[in-house]
Amino acid sequence: MTTAFVLSGGGNLGAVQVGMLRALHERRIVPDLLVGTSVGALNAAHLAGGGLTADVLDDLAAVWRRVRRKDVFPLDPVRQLLAVAGRLPSLCSSGALRRLIADNVAHRQLEDATIPLLLVATDVRTGEPACLSTGDTVSAVLASTAIPGVFPAVERDGVALCDGAVAANAGISQAVAQHADEIYLLPAGYACALTYAPATALSAALHALSLLIQRQSQLEVAHLVGRVDLHVLPPLCPLSVAPLDFSRAAELIGRGYQATSSWLAKGSDRRPHPERYLALHDHQHDRDGPICPTAAADEPPPRAA
Repeated sequence: MTTAFVLSGGGNLGAVQVGMLRALHERRIVPDLLVGTSVGALNAAHLAGGGLTADVLDDLAAVWRRVRRKDVFPLDPVRQLLAVAGRLPSLCSSGALRRLIADNVAHRQLEDATIPLLLVATDVRTGEPACLSTGDTVSAVLASTAIPGVFPAVERDGVALCDGAVAANAGISQAVAQHADEIYLLPAGYACALTYAPATALSAALHALSLLIQRQSQLEVAHLVGRVDLHVLPPLCPLSVAPLDFSRAAELIGRGYQATSSWLAKGSDRRPHPERYLALHDHQHDRDGPICPTAAADEPPPRAA
């Protein structure tokens, strides 16, 4: 049997996956394959270097606790003006993100990973998923995280690549294609309880991408449930962390750990219709009170927002 961990995208909410991984490690659930998309690619690449151990998870948690917005999205007003004027391909340079990746992956080639690793990017020209399992690790992670318009595309072997969430966020289908029999989906989730709409172009783009990711994940789970032994871990809910706020990583890791530990203990990862826990929902305007898909796994499926 091949067990795959699939780590989806979600920007700064990728810290949640560290807590999920801790809970899985405590229950001695280990992956034979890691599939990562967008920020999930960064987490998966870090984990693949040393394996699912307490020390590796401590190190990954430390990375998340110290990273700040400028370490991922450096905002340069001159660059932004040039990008808007069509003189540059993206609002942000990828230099800071490249350094963050390079400083936190132990294997320079994907094929040298301790745990087999597959990263999902998108072919800019065709929109098709590009599955990366060989070659330079840093450029592969950078390609999988290259949000269109925010970061420049990454060229690998003559192909321009961007964020894998554009084509196939969750990566479950890619794990199935690699003959995984048992799949654990680690969704980063989205800020379902924001009290205001993101006010800047960058934060609005990131929030919109997180909504797309959640919707794609729900559809992919619904399509594949019953065809593979699929365990969907709980996205945090309610969640009100703004798209550019990297200061709450410790909180997200802790909540991710507690929610996943409780979820697994109750067997909620094996309940029918797991796609319902990924439904977009509303915490402010529902007349019957806030909808929280993961609040009670025994309740009927929540209504879509």
